[in-house]
Amino acid sequence: MRWYRGDCHLHSQRSYGGELTPAEVIAAAREAGLDFVAVTEHNTTDTYAAWSALAGDDLLVIAGQEATTTTGHWLALGLPPGHVVDWRYGVRDNRIDEQVRAVHRHGGVCVVAHPHAPYPSGTFMFPLDGFDVIEVWNGLWISDLPWNADNEAAVAEWGRSLAAGIHTGGWRPAMGNSDTHLRGQVAVPHTVVLAEELSAEAVLGAIRAGRSWVAGSPGIELSFTVTAGDRTGDIGATVKTDGRTAVARVEVDGVPAGTVRLLTDRGRVHQAELPGVVSWETTAEESAYVRVEVRHADGHMAALTNPIVLA
Repeated sequence: MRWYRGDCHLHSQRSYGGELTPAEVIAAAREAGLDFVAVTEHNTTDTYAAWSALAGDDLLVIAGQEATTTTGHWLALGLPPGHVVDWRYGVRDNRIDEQVRAVHRHGGVCVVAHPHAPYPSGTFMFPLDGFDVIEVWNGLWISDLPWNADNEAAVAEWGRSLAAGIHTGGWRPAMGNSDTHLRGQVAVPHTVVLAEELSAEAVLGAIRAGRSWVAGSPGIELSFTVTAGDRTGDIGATVKTDGRTAVARVEVDGVPAGTVRLLTDRGRVHQAELPGVVSWETTAEESAYVRVEVRHADGHMAALTNPIVLA
């Protein structure tokens, strides 16, 4: 198992507002040190051949699409060649379930895209039933800042859902993507996954399982584990504590000043200043899970993780 970096929300000139060719996006992905990308043009998959021709042993290209419905956008990742997800409906049409099921039949992953985007049709109004992942951090596009109020709202909403989701065994992982349309946007942010190999099946499996964290830029590194006795779990894992104390440990590089926040089903439980290694103790009785947010000195997000569950 190793960590791979990737951006799963990318557009070329084929999508509305896109100014880059597939070759320019792929070159930017390689320059950023990404290991995988997903092609997510608006409402079509007809450019996938042009993107996939630029793949190599150093860069995996996954087929996908962004469906821009009238009441929210979503990503279909891992589509088979030629499959197009319909987008011509809204929440009142009761048609999204059939589209999600079709993606799942092909082994794909369905992602709620920018759920609080502040423009018409950008806010996600559908029920979350059937969706695998929430894109809680969406990139620059028309903003000058990599972290905005809609991302803050998405993370807060996702964070509130974790306690009940973990309790019932149905929590949805978070991810972050650049939603690249313009030059200079690739990998801001991107998702880092723990997978067995660099293949579409392994990467999408890791995203679906929540074995991932989100980096605000390519220069940020993060390590987060929880240890109870002789058992240690990485992000997305469940650590069986057998009643022993669990020690959360966080190391961050690439964020010279800021804070590390540890959050559980009780909310924010610990905060420490950077630089430095962060360590905090809890128990499974006290905390159902632990997750991490790394903030810059101005309060903007630098990185965030999916939870480690305590049992």
